[in-house]
Amino acid sequence: MALLWCYRRQIGVRGEVLTYFCIQFVLMRITTVILSCVLLFSCAVTTSSTGQSGQPDAEPARRPKLIVGIVVDQMKPEFIERFWDDFGDSGFKRMVNGGFSASNLHYNYMPTYTGPGHAAVYTGTTPAFNGIVANDWFVRKSGMIQYCAKDTASRGVGSALPAAQMSPVHLTSSTLGDELRIFSSMQSRVIGIAMKDRGAILPAGRMANAAYWYIGGSEDKWATSDWYGMSALPQWVNDFNARGKGAEYLANGWSLLLPETNYTESMEDNNPYEAPFKGITRPVFPYDLNALRSTNNDYDLIKATPWGNRMTVDFAKAALEGEQLGKRGVTDLLCISFSSTDYIGHQFGIHSREIQDCYVRLDRDLGEFLSFLDTWVGKGEYVVFLTADHGGAPTPSFLEKSGSSASYFKSVILEEKVESFLDEKYGAAQWLLNETNQNIFLNHAAISERKLDLKNIQDEVAQHILSVNGVAESFAAHSLRGQELRSVIGTRVQLGFHQQLSGDVIYTLLPGWIEYGMTGTTHGSPYSYDTHVPALFYGFGVTPGETWRPQTICDIAPTIAAICRIPLPNACIGEPIHGIVK
Repeated sequence: MALLWCYRRQIGVRGEVLTYFCIQFVLMRITTVILSCVLLFSCAVTTSSTGQSGQPDAEPARRPKLIVGIVVDQMKPEFIERFWDDFGDSGFKRMVNGGFSASNLHYNYMPTYTGPGHAAVYTGTTPAFNGIVANDWFVRKSGMIQYCAKDTASRGVGSALPAAQMSPVHLTSSTLGDELRIFSSMQSRVIGIAMKDRGAILPAGRMANAAYWYIGGSEDKWATSDWYGMSALPQWVNDFNARGKGAEYLANGWSLLLPETNYTESMEDNNPYEAPFKGITRPVFPYDLNALRSTNNDYDLIKATPWGNRMTVDFAKAALEGEQLGKRGVTDLLCISFSSTDYIGHQFGIHSREIQDCYVRLDRDLGEFLSFLDTWVGKGEYVVFLTADHGGAPTPSFLEKSGSSASYFKSVILEEKVESFLDEKYGAAQWLLNETNQNIFLNHAAISERKLDLKNIQDEVAQHILSVNGVAESFAAHSLRGQELRSVIGTRVQLGFHQQLSGDVIYTLLPGWIEYGMTGTTHGSPYSYDTHVPALFYGFGVTPGETWRPQTICDIAPTIAAICRIPLPNACIGEPIHGIVK
């Protein structure tokens, strides 16, 4: 530096400028030499790891051998926290501690029912696009009620009862299973299993190999329909049915699994907010299920006990073995839904000892099933996700007595008020065709005959019903088409709105209000107690952790698609959950 300073003193400013550019040139040459050396070294390293062509030997994308999707019917995230101390280490705790939890995941539409919920999980979209707008909906053209899985064109396989005439014919978008089948050139197998037909059929999708559900009633059988190309049940299903598991479980009765002192997270056993089984006067343990069969539709009784979940696990293991799922060189999908939690929640409520005992037992069943997967498929070779189709409301009669704001709604009062309003303003007519799922269907023919404007009538009815006790908000159908609503509740109504299937006016109830009996509970609202559900991911491709970022139910399907590197369901509107995928 001293020599450079002396040189600058001798040559002046012009010389200083020349010196500057000379130094820059030298530095550039040195940099070029260094970069060339680095490049030559990199090429040498690359050459040692490539073939003759000089291209890297690309490894094929790894995929799990098996995907297991679990939907727990009417499960609230709080159940994991409430019953944590009563759980073992191999069930829910294993998935939470060793997997990923999306702890702030909600349904982004209304109504929060079983059919739409199961469809949304696997399609990654809402009723507005997958066509499952409710469990049952009114069809304006026929004037009839349509059940979401009923298909009169199909025939039962394994049972001749109408309960077997089911299919996914009303599902209008693809599922994870459908995309997996297409991606694998139809080599992957997709099976749906649940006590409820809709819990098995809608998750599996239209292209599934099979969906099986429990018939109940007079038949202790699992069955399917000819939608899936079968004329007879596979031998493994016949073998399972021949074992008479329903009769075996009912003979066990239902007693508390743990000592009574463990059930401090629930109400007392005998309380006024629960409904007893038919044939007894008090909803208290133990239950003699065999004695109750005759008054509770025989094998249907098993659905409303933890034994329904136990049988579902047994059947799922039989399906894995019978179909060789996870052992055929391609990724397979098993869709499982635990239905008994919903039956018990409806009858006894979310704070009952019955619901706590059910989840304690489900935890054991889940742990046993995961251990079976470890052996059958291999640890780290399968991915499991667990969520719910909806939550459940606290029983309003209990909330009212405790001083909370909650009550019961009667839609018949709303119907009478709408009819009277339109009669008085426009003359007597049958103005309402139907009211169901908080959808009001107006008589378009009567409106047209009087040359009235449909949009105007929709607006008038929407405004008028706000005076009905219990109604929170109302939305005219024309306002839900296209325009973006600003409120969270309004958006959930809009994403549940189907232009061909929904009503002319949709309304919501006040928080805590339900249309139901005075015992037990139900669901269907756009509020957090119904929309907030667990979302656990475990196994292949899952980075352990937790997020409290807002997520929607539509994010589950793209997350699994990303882990398995398969296409998204065709109407998917969700995104992979950040942090899960490595």
